[in-house]
Amino acid sequence: MSAFTVSQVLFPTDYSDVSRAAGHMAADLARRFNARLHVIHVVPPVTDPGPPESLPSALADLGPGLDAVTALVFGRPAREIVSYASRHGIDVIVMGTHGRTGVSRALLGSVAEAVARHASCTVLTVPATTEEDTRERKPRIVNEACVACGAPSEDLICEGCRAAIRSDTALGGRGSHRG
Repeated sequence: MSAFTVSQVLFPTDYSDVSRAAGHMAADLARRFNARLHVIHVVPPVTDPGPPESLPSALADLGPGLDAVTALVFGRPAREIVSYASRHGIDVIVMGTHGRTGVSRALLGSVAEAVARHASCTVLTVPATTEEDTRERKPRIVNEACVACGAPSEDLICEGCRAAIRSDTALGGRGSHRG
């Protein structure tokens, strides 16, 4: 078994507070391993890239002492993050996860989950937390039935309905599913 070495760290940012926390972890990792830090922002299709100073500002927020490069990339976030990592020989991707569950996750998906599934390198996800989260963790509410079709399900929406929602969206609203 070989030792875990890191020479290239990728931090994809969406400029959110969750992303900022992941950025600090990525910067710490890069400093500890004396690695190059790649800070990128992926602009999804049909989206305004935002102010041009956002990416340099995100890098400056990580503090001094970093060997860093930045890049603004256009396309589908998960796909572009994985592609960038592959092209640049990234050893570890450090990214925030918004912790979406239920309907928003079913409809929006998870960029962090897709990156973790498709990247050929290690992916470290930093969960969304708030001050309240760190003081007292609340128990997760477990569903007993899908809210869409009523079938037994521990998730808010069962896998069948989730697939139908995604299919319906892909078909422009023409799909159908009966739970």
